[in-house]
Amino acid sequence: MDLRTTRTIRSAIEIRAPVELTWQVLTDFASYPEWNPIVRRLRGRPRVGGRVVIRSQPPGARSLVHRPRMMVWTPPQEMRWQTTVLAKSLFTGEHGFRLEPIGADRTRFVQDETFRGLLVPLYSRLRLPATRRGFVEMNEALRDRVERLAGGASAPAAGSRGSAPGGRNGLDGDQVSPSA
Repeated sequence: MDLRTTRTIRSAIEIRAPVELTWQVLTDFASYPEWNPIVRRLRGRPRVGGRVVIRSQPPGARSLVHRPRMMVWTPPQEMRWQTTVLAKSLFTGEHGFRLEPIGADRTRFVQDETFRGLLVPLYSRLRLPATRRGFVEMNEALRDRVERLAGGASAPAAGSRGSAPGGRNGLDGDQVSPSA
């Protein structure tokens, strides 16, 4: 078993639409059940220090409800929240979404999460693979919805998973931080 107590995963995708439209879709929490395959419900008014309620279900994993505190809310560039389970020393997850303009009508969407605490080895064994797949699925669903709304963007070819700059899609890799 991997005993590291800090793990970071990151996923990115290119979206053929402006940052503002991508942000609008990403922060329209009421519409998440229509398109988001992982975050099935997100409720609350985001503000730094405030809480939102999230029900998420990565592929092949059980549904979880958590009430993270919003750490960053910087429209239209970034939102980031943090969830603590029981105590920070046991398990903390900090999840972020960042939008980077890469042209007038293109956005690089980056999703990352850093897990810290004594329960991270157990989490890594039981849920990390599903969480990784979930990041890719959510990124692709966001891209598809935004590009459809932007109009004129062609859908990816059958079997294609799209691509980010440099031909990469989905996970940039499991970025592992030193153990805490």
